[in-house]
Formats: sequence, structure tokens, C-alpha cells
Amino acid sequence: MAYAHFGIVALDCPEPLELASFYSRLTGLDVEPLGDLPPDKVTWIELVNEGKPTIAFQKVASFVAPGWPDGPIPQQLHLDFDVADLDEAEAHALSLGATKTTFQPGTSFRVYLDPVGHPFCLVQRQ
Repeated sequence: MAYAHFGIVALDCPEPLELASFYSRLTGLDVEPLGDLPPDKVTWIELVNEGKPTIAFQKVASFVAPGWPDGPIPQQLHLDFDVADLDEAEAHALSLGATKTTFQPGTSFRVYLDPVGHPFCLVQRQ
């Protein structure tokens, strides 16, 4: 019997709408509607994934980006995204504002930083 079901991974960030927009364009998932909430009042927002696990973005005023692969603030977690073609996916991610890290520990995946410094990987789908 499962007592807990995975639903959301939340990323701390300085501007939730901006980071949600980056991941929306990376994944093709929509950002949830704001309704009557003014954009400058958003402290939490999620990508819409039709009842499947998703990513949320939480405003943290004192956000400090993690270091990867080493640094005073460890990465703590990262996201992996399966892709059909690493080169095409890399070009897309870079065009959205991702940064490819200098250190690349493998050949079947590549490590990037999102616009606020969270590491994520694009992984060649098998």
C-alpha cells in the first residue's frame, strides 16, 4: 500500500513566473493560469501536467543559486529530461537561456544551468 504519491517538485527562485516560463518553453507544458492574481504577487506557480507529477516554482527573496559540481551551496537536487536528440535539445535549451556547464561527467547526458542556476540534465532517450 502506498502512503504517499509523488506530485510536485518545487524549485526555489527569485521570480517564479520567469522560471516557470523557461521550463514551460523547455518542456512544452503550460504555466497554470493566474486568474485574478497580479503577476507581481505570484509566490508559487506550477506547470500544468494533466494530473501527472509536475514542477512548481516558489519565490524566495534571498535565493542563492547552488554550485555545481562543487561549491559552498550544493546542488541538492536536479531535474532530468529525456530527449530524442541531444544536439537539438541542447540548441533549444541554450536558446531559452540555459547555460551548458563546463564539467560534463558523461556522454549520454549533458548538464546545464537554468536561468537562475539550478542544474538540470538533458538525457539521450534510449
